[in-house]
This record gives sequence, structure tokens and C-alpha cells, in this order.
Amino acid sequence: MASPVKVNPSKFHKDQIKIHIFLILMSIFMGLPIIFIFNHAFKPFTELFAYPPRFFVQNPTLENFRLLANFSNESGIPLTRYIFNSVLVAVILIILTLLVSSSAAFALSKLNFWGKETFNKINTLALMFVPIAVAIPRFIIIVNMGLYNSLWAHIIPMLAMPVGLFLLKQFIDQIPDSLIEAAKMDGAGNFRVYWSIILPLIKPALVTVALLTFQATWGNTESSAIYMDKESLRTLPFYMQTLTAQSGNIVASAGVSAVGGLIMFLPNLILFIILQNKVMNSMAHTGIK
Repeated sequence: MASPVKVNPSKFHKDQIKIHIFLILMSIFMGLPIIFIFNHAFKPFTELFAYPPRFFVQNPTLENFRLLANFSNESGIPLTRYIFNSVLVAVILIILTLLVSSSAAFALSKLNFWGKETFNKINTLALMFVPIAVAIPRFIIIVNMGLYNSLWAHIIPMLAMPVGLFLLKQFIDQIPDSLIEAAKMDGAGNFRVYWSIILPLIKPALVTVALLTFQATWGNTESSAIYMDKESLRTLPFYMQTLTAQSGNIVASAGVSAVGGLIMFLPNLILFIILQNKVMNSMAHTGIK
């Protein structure tokens, strides 16, 4: 009598061919938009408006990149300035968000204080609010703080990240209380427990929050539109959004917009490829009780 085939064999088995074929086809299908973004950025205007539309570029050109640089120079603000503002804001916001979210998550998860459950409920309710719903209160706060036309106006409104706090708290909830009690018996205070025990154990969740923060910051246009009058303080996403209006030429702006889409998409793709293992671990562990 032949031995039954294991549901999840340790080595390759011929019965796995079907699932491999399915996964390969799904990977190709899901990768088509990425391939299209890269091809679209290198298309000359004759291919951008060709009918029927072409998926792959036939005569790649760098003309669209040159047009993007020309539009930026004509506006008086070089493209590198927008990139610098975006990178600076993203780095500062990631660091501050990780510190604020992780320390708040530690307090809400492992410390006992008055109003703890209320704060947890407030953060859960905050998940329902979209940015546009709180745009007016944020604007009033930024103006009263004297941060209008300041790079900090890009940072302060996005510093509170309910999704990041919720994710980190769920992750910290899984850390045994006995581990923290043992550290306190050895003389460690709350800060030492947070810094030496909690942070090393939640690295996958921290990486996930960092990635989510970068994605939200890199694509954010509201701060530049609402809190900025100075063009030199605006970020790359806002400039990319206004490319069509600046060029005034539908044909030329189509190629420039394609390049802009590639520039905005590429950092997210690179970061996700580098950090995908940490992200997957975070999502898996958060659901384990």
C-alpha cells in the first residue's frame, strides 16, 4: 500500500506543480502594472498616444526625463529641491513616528494608568477618520503654532498615526508580562524595559510602521497645498501633481506625468522589496493570540 502524500511535503513533489503554475501566473498578472509603469515612462509621445495603445515601449527615449527637468527649471525651483524636501520630511517623520508610536503602544499595552482604556478607544475611533475630515482643525492648529510656511507643517499633522499605534500595540500585547516583570526584578525601569526589551522584540512591526509612514509621507500632497505658500518648501508629490497644469501642453505633459509616476512609485517598490520579510512577519505575528 502506497504511503499517503503529505499535505505540505518537505521536498518538491509532482503534486505541487499545479500550485506552482497558478502562483507563477498570478505573479505575472500582478506584475503587469509595474512593468507598464516602467515602459510608459520611456515612451515617446507618438507611442503615448498610439492607437491601439501599446503595452511595451518600442522606441525607448529619455526625452520625458529631459522635459521634466526643463519644466522644473522654468518654474525657478530645481527638481532636486522638491526631492530634498520630500526625503528630509520622510526621514524626520519616520524617526519621530516610530518613537512616538512605539512608546505610546508600550504604555497602552503594558503600563497601568488612569484613562488607559479611554485612550485605546480614542485611537480605535481615530482609524475611521480620513485626513480631509480633520483638515480644518489641523490648519487652525498649524497656524496657531506658528508653523505655517515651515517644513514642520509637513511633519506635525502626520505625526499621530493611529494605524501604526494600533499595529505596535497588538504586537506588544503578545510579549509575556513575565518577561517584563523579570526585568523589573533585576532593577530595570520602564524606560530600560522599553528600550532594551520591547524595541528589539518588535522590530518587524517597527519596520512595517516605517514603511507605512514612508508611503503616506511620500504621496502626501495636502501639506504642500494647505500649509505652504512658498514653492521652495513644497514637496515632490505636490509638484508632480501640478505637472499637467504647469506644462499647458497635453502631449508633452503626458510623458512628464509618466516619468513623475515612475519617480513616485520607485522608492516604494524598492523599500518593499528590501523589507518585505519583516512586513510579512509583522502581519503574521499580529494575528497570533
